[in-house]
Amino acid sequence: LIIASLTISAILVFFIVPLTIVFFIYLTNILLLIYQRNNELKADPLSDVWNSVRKTIASFWDIYARIWHGYELHGVKNLPEGPGILVYYHGAIPIDYLYFLSRLFLWKKRLCLSVADHFVFRLPGLRLLLAVTGVIPGTREECLVALKNGYLVSISPGGVREALFSDESYQLMWGNRKGFAQVALEAKVPIIPMYTQNVREGYRMFKERRFFRQLYESTRLPFTPPYGGLPVKFRTYIGKPIPYDPNITAEELVEKVFKGKFLFSFQTKAAVQALISKHQTIPGSIWKALLERFDKRHK
Repeated sequence: LIIASLTISAILVFFIVPLTIVFFIYLTNILLLIYQRNNELKADPLSDVWNSVRKTIASFWDIYARIWHGYELHGVKNLPEGPGILVYYHGAIPIDYLYFLSRLFLWKKRLCLSVADHFVFRLPGLRLLLAVTGVIPGTREECLVALKNGYLVSISPGGVREALFSDESYQLMWGNRKGFAQVALEAKVPIIPMYTQNVREGYRMFKERRFFRQLYESTRLPFTPPYGGLPVKFRTYIGKPIPYDPNITAEELVEKVFKGKFLFSFQTKAAVQALISKHQTIPGSIWKALLERFDKRHK
């Protein structure tokens, strides 16, 4: 009985925070629906009409970020005033990215459109939330229109694959993806790298992955459940932008992002990898990430 109780308690500890996040996300969508009905809103979900409720949502997640992860955002000055493409490392749960969106809106009143995997749009009951927060499927045409309209657009080239199968070594799993570079060239906008320290210490995936990797590659659905939710320190770093260069090809721009000239040029990845190399202990340590909650030197 004692062993069974301890086992159940361990399972609850491992999964309760991820499940709580899912609960809050759905609760947010319900509140949006109530707000829409009470105010009889039929306006474009991206219009300023929704800004008051966006501020409420952003404030809730920012408070959660401060309390649970002592969240900090650095390098906002590196964001262009106009459009640009943010490229970031994808954690097991992109809760850090949600924190970034919330703080960016509270600080700058800016809405960053987010490219998401197709499976996200199949999740029931989230349609309004996705629309109001600017989550898009990320086709070339949609990204170009968003950039033309002056929005920041964010994308994780590693996507769900990186979320599921990267680990505390923080390996980038971008493969041969270069669509974001092609869009940046066509739109004539800069690319801005971004990374959140300790994101893998907060939430992790199970080590046994061969079966789940085969399952994912055949279905493109994330069957592997994340676990964790420890209150480790999260710091998001926005790196210096890679400016638009009319004389560079998409392949060369990808190489610049991968191999780059920033800080740690000897690394096999570039701008994002440079941020990881500069700010992350590798392999990641949960204990160090927890102790960083009490480290005041960064401030």
